[in-house]
Amino acid sequence: MHVAIPLYPRYTALDVVGPYTVLAFAPGVTVTMVAAEPGPVVDDRGTMAITATAGFAELSRPDVIVVPGGAGTRAALADAALVGWIALAHQYTRWTTSVCAGSFLLGAAGLLAGRRATSHWGWLDELRGFDAEPVRERVVRDDRIITAAGVSAGVDMALALLAELTDVPTAHAVQLAIEYEPDPPFDAGSPANAPTPLREAALALIN
Repeated sequence: MHVAIPLYPRYTALDVVGPYTVLAFAPGVTVTMVAAEPGPVVDDRGTMAITATAGFAELSRPDVIVVPGGAGTRAALADAALVGWIALAHQYTRWTTSVCAGSFLLGAAGLLAGRRATSHWGWLDELRGFDAEPVRERVVRDDRIITAAGVSAGVDMALALLAELTDVPTAHAVQLAIEYEPDPPFDAGSPANAPTPLREAALALIN
């Protein structure tokens, strides 16, 4: 089982590393970082780089793709090589997935029309621009496309995906291996009960 995660300038690191960690722990799963050209690609904080070990042309038919989001997503919508690779790879995948604003890249590739999908709460409604139906859920599955909400939801999505790729006991074992038992110190992770100043401050951090 070969999973490809495409990198582009100013992705969010946890969108990449969260799903990578879940899937790379699973027996029989290989995860490869891909980009237009092999080499380091810098994240949206400008202080961390992840190395793509293959170019798009080298891995055009992965079994699974996981498309991250990040502050660079809007610019990436105009990246013909990236969007074209997503559209091509989807023709052969068992599962096509995204984290956070990565769903916008699925939309740009023409994959979300008429489908339910999610993204980061700050831009969720903008999915309508791709003829998608925005859904305020942490993980949304529509046929063989799975989208995850903002950043940390990528771990949830990857565990659900792993259960589909292998089985539930394997997903349970990986969840325990990485000790994924969320218990946040604050009840401030959802916009549902957040006052407007807090929502504005949060969006200012990631714009």
